[in-house]
Amino acid sequence: MRRLMTALAFGAIALTATAVAQEKLQPTNNAQIDYRGFRGLTRDVEQVREQRLVSHAEFERMAREPNTIILDARSANAYARGHIDGAVNLPFTDFTDASLASVLRDPNVRILIYCNNNFSNNAEPVILKRVELALNIQTFINLYGYGYRNVYELSDVVDFNDPAVRWVAS
Repeated sequence: MRRLMTALAFGAIALTATAVAQEKLQPTNNAQIDYRGFRGLTRDVEQVREQRLVSHAEFERMAREPNTIILDARSANAYARGHIDGAVNLPFTDFTDASLASVLRDPNVRILIYCNNNFSNNAEPVILKRVELALNIQTFINLYGYGYRNVYELSDVVDFNDPAVRWVAS
């Protein structure tokens, strides 16, 4: 009898755990938030992004070519305190269809991105983020999700004091 009660208790716990896990995967009542869609998008972007990581030398070469924009998605304040020469600023938190179209204009434009974690300095205005939360990741996913498919990401870690980086400090 004791074994039967124990088995029933473990069965109930397992069913409860399964129900809780399934509940977490259920869509929210907010039709304007789609976590499952985001997960699918990140899976799609993962392989594309791996092919679009470029060295600093390649980043600089591409930046000089026509129909190329260097996008700095850091805050306006961080951008104002320093950025790669020629970069345009659109803070990640301001990404919308309209704001991206206004700054990037052509959906086929080549977009080069970088973030704090591309700099070895770990000093203002590029304080390191946690590696799994580096802004490059969210920026790449969002640009891709908004339909910008010609995105390349700086893969190297550089010193913003190196003249080759072309850092503009304010």
